[in-house]
Amino acid sequence: MKHIIILGDGMADHAIERLGGKTPLQQANTPYMDMLARNGRTGRLITVPEGFPPGSEVANTAIMGYDLNKVYEGRGPLEAASIGYEMRPDDMAIRCNIISLADGIIKNHHGGHLSTNDGKTLIQYLDKELGNDKIKFVPGIQYRHLLVIRGGNKHIICSPPHDHPDEPWEPLLVKPGEDCANDGRMTPRETADIINDLILRSQSLLKLHPFNAERRFYNKDEANSIWPWSPGYRPSMPKISETYPQVKSGSVISAVDLIKGIGHYAGLKIIEVEGATGLYDTNYEGKAAAAIEALRHDDFVFLHLEASDEAGHDGDLDLKIRTIEYLDSRIVSPIYNEVKTWDEPVCIAILPDHPTPVETRTHVSEPVPFAIWHRDIVPDDVTCYDEVSCVSGSYGMLKLEQFMQEFMKIGE
Repeated sequence: MKHIIILGDGMADHAIERLGGKTPLQQANTPYMDMLARNGRTGRLITVPEGFPPGSEVANTAIMGYDLNKVYEGRGPLEAASIGYEMRPDDMAIRCNIISLADGIIKNHHGGHLSTNDGKTLIQYLDKELGNDKIKFVPGIQYRHLLVIRGGNKHIICSPPHDHPDEPWEPLLVKPGEDCANDGRMTPRETADIINDLILRSQSLLKLHPFNAERRFYNKDEANSIWPWSPGYRPSMPKISETYPQVKSGSVISAVDLIKGIGHYAGLKIIEVEGATGLYDTNYEGKAAAAIEALRHDDFVFLHLEASDEAGHDGDLDLKIRTIEYLDSRIVSPIYNEVKTWDEPVCIAILPDHPTPVETRTHVSEPVPFAIWHRDIVPDDVTCYDEVSCVSGSYGMLKLEQFMQEFMKIGE
């Protein structure tokens, strides 16, 4: 049996008064996800271990079956792997957003939804002006980039910008963590001071860039500051096939660097899809077609859609509902209708990695609903796919790597 995980990043949410107490998943028209729940088995999953931040790097790594206590090194190293930056043993890599500040607050975490070309132009400009033999800015996708500090210390306290919309930015600057064995590295204080200096200097430089001068002229959000967060060293992750021998070959499909980075360390092929943006305008049909083609050759496919998470961070309820409906009609529908006809059965799992409630605009560490279907499964009594219905699912409450363990048992 083949296996595919279809993950709607940040798709889960809270009950919303203006929806009559429904969640966006309950409100959205999702006939295919509901059908998979009705004809499959459901449950809920705790994706974030105690003491870890409720980020996509944590939740997706757990969903793929890894013990975070053994492999977690933050987003930075994962995105380095995806970008193709080979980390040295003394490197510290940290995710580096380009964000929008206005009137002393974080207006948004994405620089006004930068295109990849514009983001690359800005980060290369900063590398030219601020980079040296110890500091390097590496271009990524859209607003998501990488800062590498040679000899940097990961024991610092950072604030993810998507967790602090509309909050003053200065109190959120990097702080040193507890002193630790440095192993020849800088101290946490030295590392925090370097990063904070880079943040302030980036603001002066980006203000002068022609890109932001044009945005000011048209009264658009300026991409006027870097914001580094989630540091780490080069991780040591076993390939997914070493833990799950059912996965003789596998692929990951995503527009997001950190997901590709997890896939890289997991030993999965990274499939690039033209027009994949990580937003509501992503190439849904292309990603569905790529997943179907990958399933013809691979045992396991991890298909990741970012759009619902971005809508949640922007507090856009209508858009979040629309992205959920797009996932259902443009991803789940074509994949299901294709694989249901195959001689070799395919097991489909649907779930988010974490909730991103539109009314708080940030990730929360709460259980997420999941549904698992294959053509020979014995259904439970759940008839809809959403946060409330799946409470009654026959899987009950799973924790962390238990999901992958249960998922890969199917078809043994």
